[in-house]
Amino acid sequence: MKIIEMNEGPKIDYQVIDTKIMFRDELMLNLKNYERDFDVEIDICQDDNKILLAGLSKYYVAQIFIPARQYEDPEKTQPVPFSMDNVTLKLWKLEV
Repeated sequence: MKIIEMNEGPKIDYQVIDTKIMFRDELMLNLKNYERDFDVEIDICQDDNKILLAGLSKYYVAQIFIPARQYEDPEKTQPVPFSMDNVTLKLWKLEV
């Protein structure tokens, strides 16, 4: 997984296990399930009550970019196995 820090300051705690990412032991996503035939971006935000959600809210904390699924053959019948090495995680400073 590629990590990009978008600005200075403390970032959200996260843990990666296999194809799953967990933020602050509160929000877990299995990124393999989000892979499609097109690029996918998942916004992780926090509201005024510091509740995390996958989607837009008041404060960005992270953004996950999953590139389009690749195939081994031109007929697009055999997908290349999902790899976390292709995923990009952008992190923003936490609002306190």
